[in-house]
Order: sequence, then C-alpha cells, then structure tokens
Amino acid sequence: MSATVYVLTVLAAVVVVLTRIRLSRTQAAGRLDVGRAVLGVHTVAGGLAVVVWLVYLLGADALGEGPASVVGIAALGFWYVTVVAGLLILLRWRRSRGRHAAPARSDSWSSGPWLSVLAHVGLLVGVCVFTWYYANPGS
Repeated sequence: MSATVYVLTVLAAVVVVLTRIRLSRTQAAGRLDVGRAVLGVHTVAGGLAVVVWLVYLLGADALGEGPASVVGIAALGFWYVTVVAGLLILLRWRRSRGRHAAPARSDSWSSGPWLSVLAHVGLLVGVCVFTWYYANPGS
C-alpha cells in the first residue's frame, strides 16, 4: 500500500501544478474564468499538502508517534481544502443558460472538461486513500 500512496502523492502534486499552469492564463478554457482566490487556495493548500504529507510519510519514524499524528492530520486538512477548491474549479464547466450566456471556450489541453474532471475526481479518490492510509498505519 505504501507504494500506492507515494504514486498518488506524485499524481496529486501534478494535479496541483497543472491546474495552476492551465488556469493562470487570462484565457483559460471553460465557460467562466476561475477567480484568483479559488485558484490561489488550490495552489497554496495543494503545495502545503504535498510538503506536509511528504514530511509525514518520510519522517514519521523520526518525528515520533505524537508529532507524526499531528503532521498527518494537518496534511490531510490541507488535502481536503485542495479537493474542495478543485471541485469548485470544476463548477466553471456548468452549462450556462439564458440569452446572454457566454459560449464555451476551448484550449489546446482538451476539448472539454474531461481532463479537469479526471484530475480533480482522481484527487478526491487519492485523498480518500490517504485518509485510509493514515487511519490504518502499517498497512
């Protein structure tokens, strides 16, 4: 299980970085631009989650049982904030209705929301695996 957690950690870091790169441009794909606050929360919480989670994974033995527990809980908290921000980013793909609704935009990354859905739903699944791993040490 440990190897799976490390692979999912790397994939989660890729999701955070690619989301930042993709949406930091002024003309990102989607129906609505993502607010800077949501993107900032996703990036900062995701970066902290990766760093703190790696400290937990790599330094749990050196930290001791009590501090490792606190570091693990903090990392999971950052992961859940990142997931919520990512799911809020997915809301930009909702269909707009009405006469004055803006048309969808496309970009070179994909022809629709599927890449973002795969990344952020995958991140949600990954965080659930992280939570299970934290709750069942030694598995």
